[in-house]
Amino acid sequence: MLSGNDDLVVVNSCAVTAEAVRQTRQAVRRLRRDRPQARLIVTGCAAEVERGSISAMSEVDGLVANAAKLDPRAWNVATPPPVLTQERHTRAFVAIQNGCDHACTFCVIPQGRGPSRSLTIAEIIVLVARHVEAGVQEMVLTGVDLTSWGTDLPGGPRLGDAVAAILATFPDLRRLRLSSLDGIEIDPLLFELIASDCRVMPHVHLSLQHGHDLILKRMKRRHLRRDAVELVAALRARRRDLAIGADLIAGFPTEDEAAHRANLSIIAELDVVHGHVFPYSPRPGTPAARMPQIDPQTIRQRAADLRAAVAQARSAWLASLLGQPLEVLAERDGTGHAQNFARVQLPPATPAGSIVTVTPTRIIEGLLA
Repeated sequence: MLSGNDDLVVVNSCAVTAEAVRQTRQAVRRLRRDRPQARLIVTGCAAEVERGSISAMSEVDGLVANAAKLDPRAWNVATPPPVLTQERHTRAFVAIQNGCDHACTFCVIPQGRGPSRSLTIAEIIVLVARHVEAGVQEMVLTGVDLTSWGTDLPGGPRLGDAVAAILATFPDLRRLRLSSLDGIEIDPLLFELIASDCRVMPHVHLSLQHGHDLILKRMKRRHLRRDAVELVAALRARRRDLAIGADLIAGFPTEDEAAHRANLSIIAELDVVHGHVFPYSPRPGTPAARMPQIDPQTIRQRAADLRAAVAQARSAWLASLLGQPLEVLAERDGTGHAQNFARVQLPPATPAGSIVTVTPTRIIEGLLA
């Protein structure tokens, strides 16, 4: 949720799961109660995918199309749309890609975000320069399908080209982090930069989704289990401190016990220490919604199994980091992230935005300290 002033409230919505849409509706109702006189606008994916039901809410004054939300002309309000700031974070998030050209059977993102669209390298450099000039030491490149960056640009550059251009243009930039990657789309230059450049953080988050080949095919993913295993093994052979994250879906339609066990086992095989587990929920109009469904109780239990497996892997990983010096970027809440994205408790009064060396000796509620 973003708010400009007392006269305008904007809900930037998500529709990737049914729960996300439910939370959008909940936020709209709460905001209307809190700000009864404000003009309440909804944008984002739910405003596209759930347009009828969202616009029918009495609390909503209007919708702004997802593709138009960055265009001030689309708002038609007396006050300008709100502006995102970096007040809460010391990292800069730079969106270089939007939309998706793929058709995963469970996903409504293409409906909400449209086809893949990339910023040019020149446009990316301008955005990064603004943050560098403001003293930000870590850039995070983001996108709906980040590894498809460049496919719509003349000459078909790849994400590795964009990363290389940033590193070459800003030699004093300390840290460059990548958001979720589709492993099958990691190009050779990007692989080399992740494997060998110390300014590219040793943290790869894969849009994995499942660990069983038949389920991956039914999801219409473009990789198989062995592709992910071989990619991680090849990266770790070059960069042993690499931390792996992954998105995983529990209870996809037709998932039997054998498929669930394969999903569980991929966590240990890849040593997934940053796990995002999503209980499957059918999205209207998607092919997966027409497949034989798993009962909700089984989905909840399988999601709990996956989260427990990630927690076990993460606990062992955090323990392995004790006694090792870590370079930590300080946030404003007294914690920070190491290069491998481990969360670290910092000494009091550590300046936000600074990079400090911390050698953790204990683990407190999941934080290294």
